[in-house]
Amino acid sequence: MAQARDDGHAADDRTGGQRFDVAYSDLRDWIAEAEALGELEVLTGVDWQEGIGAATELVSHSDTTPALLFDEIPGHAKGFRVLTNIFGGQRKAMTLGFPAHYDKQALSNGFSEIYRPNDTLIPPAIVDTGPILDHVLEGDAVDLDIFPTPFWHPGDGGRYIGTGSFNLTRDPDSGWLNLGCYRVMLNDRQSLSYNAGPGKHGRLHHQKYAARGEHMPVAIVVGGDPLTFLLSGIEAPAEISEYDIAGGMRGRPLELVRGRHTGLPFPANAEIVIEGFVDPEAVVPEGPFGDWTGTYTEAGRKRPLVRVSAIYHRKDPILLGFIPQSLPDEYSRFRAITRTAIVRRNIEASGIPGIAGVWCHEVGGARMLTVVAIEQRHPGHARQAGHIACQCHAGAYGGKWVIVVDDDIDPSNLDEVIWAALTRSDPVTSTDFIRGAWTSPADPRIPPEQRAAGDITNSRMIIDACIPFHWRDRFPASSRPTPEQRAAARARFGHLLR
Repeated sequence: MAQARDDGHAADDRTGGQRFDVAYSDLRDWIAEAEALGELEVLTGVDWQEGIGAATELVSHSDTTPALLFDEIPGHAKGFRVLTNIFGGQRKAMTLGFPAHYDKQALSNGFSEIYRPNDTLIPPAIVDTGPILDHVLEGDAVDLDIFPTPFWHPGDGGRYIGTGSFNLTRDPDSGWLNLGCYRVMLNDRQSLSYNAGPGKHGRLHHQKYAARGEHMPVAIVVGGDPLTFLLSGIEAPAEISEYDIAGGMRGRPLELVRGRHTGLPFPANAEIVIEGFVDPEAVVPEGPFGDWTGTYTEAGRKRPLVRVSAIYHRKDPILLGFIPQSLPDEYSRFRAITRTAIVRRNIEASGIPGIAGVWCHEVGGARMLTVVAIEQRHPGHARQAGHIACQCHAGAYGGKWVIVVDDDIDPSNLDEVIWAALTRSDPVTSTDFIRGAWTSPADPRIPPEQRAAGDITNSRMIIDACIPFHWRDRFPASSRPTPEQRAAARARFGHLLR
């Protein structure tokens, strides 16, 4: 086994010098690992109508709270469970395959080096059986109500079985298998709907089928292993399957079984899989839902109808919940680590020099506020970095502000970032704006008339909060201690910080 280094990086010949050692193969293994870390709390007798959602909201805003496993849920069979708040504490690092002591920046650095969606790929292996086939419900036996699906937020328009889930779809032209993380709402005991935003791969697939007047096959995995689930929500390149990426990161193929009705392959060790077909025309009401912006989606939204052909589940199945809340929250903690890594890679791939750090801030859902720290090399460098960060593939969707700071500022420290913006920028001359940018339908600031016209765009603000390049030698010096001075003071007087 390769040994981890203490600098946020890990060594392994398998992946170009970087280690990705995942200690679990499925959700039950993950639960055992979280329990071994002392970060799992089992709650019994909590209702799905209000209790599970309220408890999950309460713990989701702190990085020190445990994962919650709900059992003996009133009105449901014993053993039908719900797991929430998986991404916090030391289990963040465990989930991503790194040593438990890694902080969020070390995790982002490590993920950046191990996540290689273009060259480290291992396709899945198709197997004949697995625990997901313990129970198969078809025809009249299909009943989504057997699962203790919660009302997650008080204002939600329905029960969402899919929050810690991913949709599996196949491109009808190329055969490419895509995994996409889209919320899934129950419609009735044999049908549901899901939300895939404009431009998302799952929506593009559906548009192709609908143009042909065909029903789109879909498999919805609820309670897959956390790594594969988390990868399904990352901006992977088109025509590359997240199954192949997950296999490459694990160093072995995922084992999949084929659905009896769609032929789509899904994890043999998943907890729950819903298989069906998306109608090319029929839509049903979806939402409102408490989305990643910390606000509810608009009322009256309609999304494609999925008619369920089969339900597969393990004995004593576990429904995984991964629910956006008011910001910052569990969802944004995960997004900050992974999106930061990918945005930085996008910026560097464009040829921008001197990138000292990036952070996609939790308070903005890891989308609305991106900070880039640079070592200034030339006039206009800060504006160049800001515009690229604003419009690169991983940074374009749902953004609002980009702030560019000097390399003496920690981009993940909001106090330092705002101080730099207040003291090193001028509101009129240091700010650029972009109009007509790609945003999310969840953006609460889209005017109603613009939304009604189908114009899902917004504007962006880019703040150059760097010391002005052309008179940087005359800019007043900072009174902040240097890192060396601060370390010396802490060594001598650290006892005063108790």
